[in-house]
Amino acid sequence: MALATRYDGYLKDQTTNKPNNLTRNLVLVVVNLLSLACLVWTLRDAELGQILGDLSYVNWWWIALGSGAQLSAYFIQSLRWRMILAPVAKLGFLQGVRAILTGLFASEVLPLRAGEALRCYMVSKWTTLPFSVSASSVVIERIFDGLVMWVGLRLVLQTGTLPRGFAYLSDSLGVVVLIGSALLAFALFGPKPSPPPFPLSGWRRRVAILRADLVMIGHSPQLFMALLVTIPHIAVQAVPVRVLMRAYDFGLPWGAGVALMLILRLAAALPQAPASLGLYQLLTKEFLERGYHVAPAEAARFSIVLWAIVKLPLLAAGAISLGVTGANFGELRAEAHSAAEASSRKDQA
Repeated sequence: MALATRYDGYLKDQTTNKPNNLTRNLVLVVVNLLSLACLVWTLRDAELGQILGDLSYVNWWWIALGSGAQLSAYFIQSLRWRMILAPVAKLGFLQGVRAILTGLFASEVLPLRAGEALRCYMVSKWTTLPFSVSASSVVIERIFDGLVMWVGLRLVLQTGTLPRGFAYLSDSLGVVVLIGSALLAFALFGPKPSPPPFPLSGWRRRVAILRADLVMIGHSPQLFMALLVTIPHIAVQAVPVRVLMRAYDFGLPWGAGVALMLILRLAAALPQAPASLGLYQLLTKEFLERGYHVAPAEAARFSIVLWAIVKLPLLAAGAISLGVTGANFGELRAEAHSAAEASSRKDQA
């Protein structure tokens, strides 16, 4: 059955819904206040007047390399996303890059990882793929990321040590990955459902399409390739951390840069201020100061420079991607929220 026919009308009856959630707003206020407190605590002894002196010793060609490596991760992610979706939809490589960068931009400037729903909606709009299937592909990505990060942390523990208070992340992540992998395997590798035709309408049709698509993805040889592509996707994100550690002449092993990157990646899943401001600096400083005895002021300044190298190019690329898309950010966000709400209501009906 042709995809256009198979998914016909799936998104047509979605309507805009903008709930006014007082609890959600209170949570956002608390999260932002905590993030601000983290930032103030981190910079209390940073001696920020010396930051220009720090930058005078930086080789900006290396910094450009680090920022470029960070951005390249999302081109690799687009390739992986195309592989995951290949059995059920044809996603253009540049379309995937635009959706990912726009979603990342939204996640950095909006609370509660709003960009994930946004990029799922964009792909659903471009390919007529049901929102639930697009969202499921993102869940697969997250499980792949978690698996590779867990292996990375285990390797770091084998070759060195994580700072006290951070090592427990490995076991916690392992439990989450194990549960997620089991659920994913059940959805992807279960017996193939009865072939089409699907039920004509209603929740049975939506569940049947979702189940059929997940099984198609699970039985595709490209799924294993997508898992392998996750390795360079995660690995290149350690480059800017390592480059800046080299510029600061900390004398730390490669494993320290990898471990810090993985910890910051894990922390990105937590509710926090836009662009991870506050928690990002606190974790970086604590990691360097407590784990490797870097001077507190130098560790604090390093956290600011690392944040700028990683986040500012990403925000710029996301803004450009949004401009290329030619959509109004507010309207696009509202449509994505409506798509997520409509999909949830239909699945619960």
